[in-house]
Amino acid sequence: MFFKKKPKSAHQTELARQVARALPDVDDDTVRLVAAIAGLLTCVAYADSDFDPKEREMIRAELSRLAILDERAVTAICALLEKQVATISAEGGQLFARDIRELCDRDGRIEVLDALVEIAAADGELSLSETNYLRRLVPIIGLSQDEYNDLQERHRDKLAVLA
Repeated sequence: MFFKKKPKSAHQTELARQVARALPDVDDDTVRLVAAIAGLLTCVAYADSDFDPKEREMIRAELSRLAILDERAVTAICALLEKQVATISAEGGQLFARDIRELCDRDGRIEVLDALVEIAAADGELSLSETNYLRRLVPIIGLSQDEYNDLQERHRDKLAVLA
């Protein structure tokens, strides 16, 4: 075989392995959820092919909100995200989104989508590539376009297509 196999699920990614190392005493579903959140935040931040410092800061802040992660774990995960942003974005978006749908209730999925919209807007602009990426993720996460539109409305002034 000439090509590397793509992971079949998000828990098979390097990101999930890093999360598992950072959280050795938690169950597999928690590892999957943390990896999926970190992965999706990264995928959205990099949807415009630019991993902006403001987006990186916001990812760190969002991960710090997860009670299960201490500062050491956040730092380790963020270091991996920065080092492998292109790989994570290429291999995991849909896998991470499916894990979010499977592991979160509706309120949890809305909270994740809200964080994703915030990440996309962190650099001061919601680019066409970011909005398209988010729109493709919404049904995979198990939410409606109306729910996405409601969250995006706060950043209407940052929409690149309106500029």
